[in-house]
Amino acid sequence: MPDRPLEGVRVLDLTNVLAGPYCTYQLALLGAEVVKIEIPGRGDLARRLGPDPELNRAQLGASFLAQNAGKKSVELDLKQPEGKDLFTDLVRHADVLVENYRAGVLARIGFPWERLSGLNPALIYCAISGFGQTGPMSRAPAYDQIIQGLSGMMSVTGTPETAPVRVGFPVADTVGGLSAALAVTAALAGRQRDGRGRFLDVSMLEASLSAMGWAVSNYVVSGVEPEPMGDQNATAAPSGTFTALDGPLNIAANRQEQFETLCRLVGREELITHPRFAGRESRKAHRSELNELLNAALSARPAAEWERVLSAAGVPAARILTVAQAVAGEQVAQRDFFAELPFPAALNREDTLRVMGSGVLFDGEQPAPVTGPPSLGEHNDELPALLKRWSRR
Repeated sequence: MPDRPLEGVRVLDLTNVLAGPYCTYQLALLGAEVVKIEIPGRGDLARRLGPDPELNRAQLGASFLAQNAGKKSVELDLKQPEGKDLFTDLVRHADVLVENYRAGVLARIGFPWERLSGLNPALIYCAISGFGQTGPMSRAPAYDQIIQGLSGMMSVTGTPETAPVRVGFPVADTVGGLSAALAVTAALAGRQRDGRGRFLDVSMLEASLSAMGWAVSNYVVSGVEPEPMGDQNATAAPSGTFTALDGPLNIAANRQEQFETLCRLVGREELITHPRFAGRESRKAHRSELNELLNAALSARPAAEWERVLSAAGVPAARILTVAQAVAGEQVAQRDFFAELPFPAALNREDTLRVMGSGVLFDGEQPAPVTGPPSLGEHNDELPALLKRWSRR
């Protein structure tokens, strides 16, 4: 990617595990120079997280490798005078500082927003936390599952018999990180206009509520509290998971013309004018009966064949894949979503590391990291040169 939008932006990364590192990884993909400040000898907890014990022992766990390519790693003890002095020098010349400690931690070790802003009035300081920097829960510990539960997300996931169920990946962490990255880029754009730094207070709880969309807005606008519906779509029918000859198939015939096309293609054209299925609301009211009739018709062909036939006719339909199948798909391969990088030299591995892109093409190109994930303290010796280079601006 020859022209990265954030080229020249300097980011101090004091983040840990997922929400914060995901944010700064997005910034690195877009060209920012990200310097990860890590506790000496320990570093990011994600260095020891993942399914591969060998990687965890080497402090290069899979969870760390996934979110930290393209960054530099410098060990600084911010509780000691020397570490504080070096960090102060970095702050003076940085554009962005991102952390995801509990609310108030950075202030307690001597770096409240007021001091940071005094050192560098143009600094954009992004604090990511479970609940934000204010409010009765601001100091409470929070992991992804805690936020999923408190946001109401788990209450609408699963079926009436199985809910509450945790979403199968750390969605609250990811949404929090994306919200932070969006806020940082917006603040950088604003600074171009007025030259002013900003304090960004990112709440994972609020970001998760915002991302839940209709599940929340239907309640706050119309007073309708959502209920778990498993694989069904509350807004339309037939819309959900169905059963083809060889396995499950998602169909979202949300519009009238899609429903009618579906009925014709599965050989049940009479359902179009059936009193219980002719209208949108009547289909929702008789969802179970309609699904049963469609499942019987869909069982005549394999899921992949229905996907091809229905999609070609404008009816959204697709197989349900495993993660392994999704990763191997032609669609993501065509758009170069995965980048191939060498593993860190400390691992002495000959195979390559695959890391994900951002999901956005810039002028037809997928942003990818320039370098692999760093070993702990890999760039310690480069810190004097980095400070000298940063101070020239």
